[in-house]
Amino acid sequence: MAKPSVALSLNQDSNLASFLQVANNAPILSAEHEARLARRYRDDNDVDAARELVISQLRNVIHVAKGFTGYGLPVADLIQEGNIGLMKAVKNFDPERGIRLVSYAVHWIKAEIYEYVLRNWKIVKVATTKAQRKLFFNLRKARKSLSAMTEAETQALAEDLDVPVKTVRDMELRLTSSDVAFDGQDNDDEFNSSPAAYLPDMRYNPEQLVMAAQNSADSKHALAQAIEQLDDRSRDILTRRWLSDNKPTLHDLAAEYKVSAERIRQIEKRAMEKMRDHISAAA
Repeated sequence: MAKPSVALSLNQDSNLASFLQVANNAPILSAEHEARLARRYRDDNDVDAARELVISQLRNVIHVAKGFTGYGLPVADLIQEGNIGLMKAVKNFDPERGIRLVSYAVHWIKAEIYEYVLRNWKIVKVATTKAQRKLFFNLRKARKSLSAMTEAETQALAEDLDVPVKTVRDMELRLTSSDVAFDGQDNDDEFNSSPAAYLPDMRYNPEQLVMAAQNSADSKHALAQAIEQLDDRSRDILTRRWLSDNKPTLHDLAAEYKVSAERIRQIEKRAMEKMRDHISAAA
């Protein structure tokens, strides 16, 4: 069953104004009419019925989205995410359960906006587990009227959410800290505080340079030994085809050895397989 499609692009202020007008002018459906539309969509995949259901609930999306404006995210984006949750709700709504669409849809709308806030409030995710997400939003609500949480308030919130006190303190620290650019500003300030300023330049690390040189020497030695295991003709063909600056073609070598070009290709392939087996056995 396809997701209902509704034109809900809110990238420009004019689009947002038009959306708000559509939402405010949408008729409120009766329970019977709503159930009929839901059945038409469920049973007949009637997209027009789904669209009517979605439009009837747009004012509720706006109401829920306004409750998340304290996170500094564009209200149009919050509404857009709420619309996605609403369409998912309409897709999964079962009119036979005897509940109104609004009661069912509000949970989908909030869930979608929750996810959007957590993805976009900071570059680094502040909450990844279910418990952390619950704590994130509860702590934000608690901090609306608090400059800093006291020890008693921290203890109370930890007990209320059944999480360790340390978890509450860690989350509060994440909420109050700001994102720092990894590379910082491109200037000559010797007191550069960006994280990149404290990382060592590993390009000239002596240990890594020695290891790279040793690995290169080992690879060259293994290659030379593998080549020595080949017969004279195979060694000559492979060396000239792969290690020479002026590489001959298969037809050039075929004319020289008085065989077909296909035969040269077979010799080259077999020689490569022998070298690969020798290097693997020596590793």
